[in-house]
Amino acid sequence: MVEERTENLKEMGLLDHLEELRSTLIASLVAWIGASAVLWFFSERILDFLIRHLPVKDLYFFAPGEAFMVRMKLSFICGILVSFPYLLFRAWRFVSPGLFKKEQSLVFPVIVLSVALFYLGLVFAYWVMMPLVLRFFIDFGTGNLTPMLSVEKYFGFVAKLSFAFGLVFQLPLVVILLTSLGVVSARALLAQWRWAILIIFIVAAVLTPPDPISQICMAVPLCVLYFASVAASFVIERRGKKPDEPAS
Repeated sequence: MVEERTENLKEMGLLDHLEELRSTLIASLVAWIGASAVLWFFSERILDFLIRHLPVKDLYFFAPGEAFMVRMKLSFICGILVSFPYLLFRAWRFVSPGLFKKEQSLVFPVIVLSVALFYLGLVFAYWVMMPLVLRFFIDFGTGNLTPMLSVEKYFGFVAKLSFAFGLVFQLPLVVILLTSLGVVSARALLAQWRWAILIIFIVAAVLTPPDPISQICMAVPLCVLYFASVAASFVIERRGKKPDEPAS
C-alpha cells in the first residue's frame, strides 16, 4: 500500500503539484465569485425570504450604503453555500493522489456527510431556531418600546446563528470518526453520556444568544444527534470486528 501511494505521488513532480494547486485555487475562486455574481440579482428575493419569520413588519437601514452592503454580503455568503460542494470536490481531487485507495473510499463519504450535516444545521437554524428566538426577544417590548431593527444587525444575527448551527451539527461526524479510528469506543461514549450532555449545554450557551430558548433549541437536537451517532458507532464497530473476535 505504501508503494501504491508513493507511485501516485511520483507521477507528479513539485511543479506539477504547484500547478494543480494553482488550478484548484483559481477554479474555486471563479466558482465562488461566479455564483455570487449570479445570486446578486436574486439578493432582494433572498433577503425577503430571510425576513419572512421576523415578527415585525419592516426592517430599516440607517446609513446610505447599509442596504447595498447587506445585499453584497448576502450574495457572497450564498455564493459560498451554493458552490461549497464544488469547492470540496476540487479539494478532494487535489489531495486524492496522496491517499491510499482505502482512504480515498473513506474520505469522500465523510465529505458528503459533512456537507449534508452543515446544510441540515442551516435549515434547522432558519426554520426552527430563528422564529423562536426572535419572538422571545421581540416580546420584551412594551407599549412604549417599539422594535426598529436594522437590516445589517438582523442579517449579522441570522448569519452567525446559522453558521453556529452548521458547525455544531458536525457532531455525529466527529463521533463516528473518533470511534472508527479507535480513539474512543462507542461503549465509553455511552457510559459518559452525562458529561456529554453537560458539555453540549455549555457549548450551546457559548454559541447562542444569552437566553434559555436559543440554548435549549441548540442543545436538544445536539443531544439527539449525539445518541444517534453513538448508535451508529456501535454498528460500525460490530461490522469492523472479525468473525472470530468476541464482541466487547
